[in-house]
Amino acid sequence: MHTAYLNIGSNIGDRRGNIAAAVDAIKERLDAGAAVSAEVESEPWGYSSPNPYINIGVALRTELSPLELLGAVRDIERAISPAPHRNADGSYADRLIDIDIIAVDSLVVDVAELQIPHPRMHERRFVLEPMNCLNPRWIHPILGLNPSQMLENILLDFML
Repeated sequence: MHTAYLNIGSNIGDRRGNIAAAVDAIKERLDAGAAVSAEVESEPWGYSSPNPYINIGVALRTELSPLELLGAVRDIERAISPAPHRNADGSYADRLIDIDIIAVDSLVVDVAELQIPHPRMHERRFVLEPMNCLNPRWIHPILGLNPSQMLENILLDFML
Protein backbone atom coordinates (compact mmCIF):
# COMPACT_ATOMS: atom_id res chain seq x y z
CA MET A 1 0.00 0.00 0.00
CA HIS A 2 1.31 3.42 -1.01
CA THR A 3 0.50 6.95 0.06
CA ALA A 4 0.18 9.09 -3.04
CA TYR A 5 0.16 12.88 -3.05
CA LEU A 6 -1.68 14.65 -5.85
CA ASN A 7 -2.12 18.31 -6.69
CA ILE A 8 -5.34 19.38 -8.39
CA GLY A 9 -5.75 22.76 -10.03
CA SER A 10 -8.25 24.69 -12.12
CA ASN A 11 -8.20 28.22 -13.52
CA ILE A 12 -11.27 28.42 -15.76
CA GLY A 13 -14.95 27.71 -15.39
CA ASP A 14 -16.30 26.77 -11.97
CA ARG A 15 -12.86 26.24 -10.45
CA ARG A 16 -14.07 24.90 -7.11
CA GLY A 17 -16.68 22.72 -8.81
CA ASN A 18 -14.07 21.31 -11.21
CA ILE A 19 -11.79 20.44 -8.30
CA ALA A 20 -14.64 18.91 -6.29
CA ALA A 21 -15.58 16.75 -9.29
CA ALA A 22 -11.98 15.55 -9.55
CA VAL A 23 -11.79 14.71 -5.83
CA ASP A 24 -15.10 12.81 -6.03
CA ALA A 25 -13.88 10.89 -9.09
CA ILE A 26 -10.61 10.01 -7.36
CA LYS A 27 -12.45 8.69 -4.32
CA GLU A 28 -14.87 6.70 -6.46
CA ARG A 29 -12.50 5.39 -9.12
CA LEU A 30 -9.70 4.53 -6.71
CA ASP A 31 -12.04 3.36 -3.96
CA ALA A 32 -9.99 5.40 -1.54
CA GLY A 33 -10.58 7.87 1.21
CA ALA A 34 -8.64 11.04 0.63
CA ALA A 35 -7.30 13.78 2.84
CA VAL A 36 -7.71 17.16 1.17
CA SER A 37 -5.71 20.30 1.94
CA ALA A 38 -6.91 23.86 2.13
CA GLU A 39 -6.98 25.60 -1.23
CA VAL A 40 -4.26 27.90 -2.50
CA GLU A 41 -4.93 30.60 -5.08
CA SER A 42 -2.07 31.64 -7.33
CA GLU A 43 -1.17 33.19 -10.63
CA PRO A 44 -0.47 30.78 -13.50
CA TRP A 45 3.02 29.31 -13.39
CA GLY A 46 5.08 29.22 -16.57
CA TYR A 47 2.74 31.32 -18.72
CA SER A 48 0.63 34.49 -18.67
CA SER A 49 -3.13 34.42 -18.17
CA PRO A 50 -5.64 36.68 -16.45
CA ASN A 51 -7.18 33.56 -14.84
CA PRO A 52 -5.77 32.65 -11.40
CA TYR A 53 -5.60 29.04 -10.29
CA ILE A 54 -7.07 27.35 -7.30
CA ASN A 55 -5.03 24.33 -6.22
CA ILE A 56 -5.46 21.72 -3.53
CA GLY A 57 -3.42 18.76 -2.40
CA VAL A 58 -4.84 15.27 -1.95
CA ALA A 59 -3.27 12.39 -0.04
CA LEU A 60 -4.66 8.91 -0.58
CA ARG A 61 -3.77 5.30 0.11
CA THR A 62 -3.58 3.12 -2.97
CA GLU A 63 -2.36 -0.25 -4.08
CA LEU A 64 -1.83 1.03 -7.63
CA SER A 65 1.68 1.34 -8.96
CA PRO A 66 2.71 4.90 -9.87
CA LEU A 67 2.13 4.21 -13.59
CA GLU A 68 -1.29 2.66 -12.90
CA LEU A 69 -2.13 5.73 -10.79
CA LEU A 70 -1.04 7.97 -13.68
CA GLY A 71 -3.43 6.14 -16.01
CA ALA A 72 -6.30 6.58 -13.56
CA VAL A 73 -5.53 10.27 -13.06
CA ARG A 74 -5.37 10.88 -16.82
CA ASP A 75 -8.72 9.12 -17.28
CA ILE A 76 -10.28 11.35 -14.60
CA GLU A 77 -8.84 14.49 -16.21
CA ARG A 78 -10.19 13.50 -19.64
CA ALA A 79 -13.63 12.72 -18.18
CA ILE A 80 -13.83 16.23 -16.73
CA SER A 81 -12.23 18.00 -19.69
CA PRO A 82 -10.85 16.45 -22.87
CA ALA A 83 -9.10 19.74 -23.77
CA PRO A 84 -5.29 19.53 -24.00
CA HIS A 85 -3.16 21.01 -21.23
CA ARG A 86 -0.82 22.64 -23.69
CA ASN A 87 -1.14 24.84 -26.75
CA ALA A 88 -0.04 23.61 -30.17
CA ASP A 89 3.40 25.18 -29.62
CA GLY A 90 3.89 23.21 -26.37
CA SER A 91 3.28 26.15 -24.03
CA TYR A 92 0.94 25.82 -21.04
CA ALA A 93 -2.75 26.63 -21.48
CA ASP A 94 -5.61 27.55 -19.17
CA ARG A 95 -7.45 24.44 -18.02
CA LEU A 96 -10.61 23.25 -16.37
CA ILE A 97 -8.68 20.60 -14.46
CA ASP A 98 -5.09 19.55 -13.97
CA ILE A 99 -4.12 16.63 -11.73
CA ASP A 100 -0.45 16.01 -11.07
CA ILE A 101 1.14 13.18 -9.14
CA ILE A 102 3.52 14.98 -6.79
CA ALA A 103 4.93 12.04 -4.84
CA VAL A 104 4.28 8.43 -3.95
CA ASP A 105 5.83 7.60 -0.58
CA SER A 106 9.58 8.15 -1.00
CA LEU A 107 9.72 6.53 -4.42
CA VAL A 108 11.81 7.96 -7.21
CA VAL A 109 10.44 7.25 -10.69
CA ASP A 110 12.04 8.66 -13.82
CA VAL A 111 10.51 7.29 -17.00
CA ALA A 112 9.33 9.12 -20.10
CA GLU A 113 5.71 9.43 -18.98
CA LEU A 114 6.21 10.02 -15.24
CA GLN A 115 8.73 11.64 -12.95
CA ILE A 116 8.18 11.49 -9.20
CA PRO A 117 8.72 13.34 -7.09
CA HIS A 118 7.33 15.93 -9.45
CA PRO A 119 10.41 17.55 -11.02
CA ARG A 120 9.28 21.14 -10.35
CA MET A 121 7.46 20.73 -7.05
CA HIS A 122 10.24 22.52 -5.14
CA GLU A 123 9.63 25.64 -7.28
CA ARG A 124 5.86 25.85 -6.78
CA ARG A 125 4.25 27.39 -3.72
CA PHE A 126 0.84 26.12 -4.86
CA VAL A 127 2.18 22.56 -4.59
CA LEU A 128 4.26 22.93 -1.44
CA GLU A 129 1.67 24.67 0.74
CA PRO A 130 -0.89 21.86 0.26
CA MET A 131 1.85 19.23 0.67
CA ASN A 132 2.95 20.86 3.91
CA CYS A 133 -0.66 20.75 5.12
CA LEU A 134 -1.05 17.07 4.22
CA ASN A 135 2.30 15.77 5.45
CA PRO A 136 4.80 18.30 6.84
CA ARG A 137 7.17 15.42 7.70
CA TRP A 138 7.44 14.10 4.16
CA ILE A 139 11.04 14.31 2.94
CA HIS A 140 11.91 14.80 -0.71
CA PRO A 141 13.96 11.67 -1.51
CA ILE A 142 16.41 13.55 -3.76
CA LEU A 143 16.65 16.99 -2.14
CA GLY A 144 16.40 15.76 1.47
CA LEU A 145 14.06 18.65 2.37
CA ASN A 146 10.56 18.76 3.83
CA PRO A 147 7.81 20.94 2.28
CA SER A 148 8.41 23.79 4.72
CA GLN A 149 12.11 23.92 3.89
CA MET A 150 11.35 23.96 0.17
CA LEU A 151 8.86 26.82 0.74
CA GLU A 152 11.57 28.74 2.62
CA ASN A 153 13.89 28.30 -0.37
CA ILE A 154 11.24 29.77 -2.70
CA LEU A 155 10.91 32.79 -0.42
CA LEU A 156 14.68 33.23 -0.25
CA ASP A 157 14.96 33.02 -4.05
CA PHE A 158 12.16 35.58 -4.38
CA MET A 159 13.94 38.01 -2.01
CA LEU A 160 17.28 37.80 -3.86
